[in-house]
Amino acid sequence: MFQRFPIAAAVRFCRRSPTGIFRLFTAKWLLLCFQAPRSASSFPQALLSFALAPAARVNVLPLALQGKGHGKQILVLGLDGAGKTSILHSLATNRVKRSVAPTEGFNAICINTEESQMEFLEIGGSESLRSYWKMYLPKVLLLVYVVDSADHARLPMAKQLLHQLIQNNSSLPVVVLANKQDLEGAYCITDIHDALALSDIGDERKMFLIGTHVAEDGSEISSSMKDAKELIGQLVLDTQ
Repeated sequence: MFQRFPIAAAVRFCRRSPTGIFRLFTAKWLLLCFQAPRSASSFPQALLSFALAPAARVNVLPLALQGKGHGKQILVLGLDGAGKTSILHSLATNRVKRSVAPTEGFNAICINTEESQMEFLEIGGSESLRSYWKMYLPKVLLLVYVVDSADHARLPMAKQLLHQLIQNNSSLPVVVLANKQDLEGAYCITDIHDALALSDIGDERKMFLIGTHVAEDGSEISSSMKDAKELIGQLVLDTQ
């Protein structure tokens, strides 16, 4: 359904998609996992921050013990405060849990489905951590880039960082989540499209834009989050 989905169509899709239609996969269990850089000394232990999410079955294992060639790594990036951790938790559990503090390090959550194992790797968005973003980019199959739709002042920075990230990787699929659409003053996704200059990225890349928001704690994830989850799952399957 989503293969070669143009950005304009993604905008229309987000507006007309009904609640509850898209449920491609459900997490059977979560594996909290961590993949260290090739040089352990290049990533201080103090930077590591794991967010354990409630699940029926949770194991903490290094990725090296899970076998090679089966995982599908998805990098989750964006400025601090964009809502990356809350989105990651929502995608993994289908329930909402707002994160109260920015990630000072990174979170890694692996979701096992009947089709594949997907490894979501989130790196914090503070200035001190952004230098690590490019270290992981060549190792992943998909980039999920989260922006705060209500943080108008920092959208130019979000745009600059996104373009710098992908300028040398023309084939990497990108899913942009225009988060916090429920806040007063939030830019709609057409404004986010223009603010991030997504038209300048090129037509050859698979590029998607979806407006999202995280509802009240404990509630079921919104229809827009379900759409995002379906899209990510489909893109992962397309790489197999």
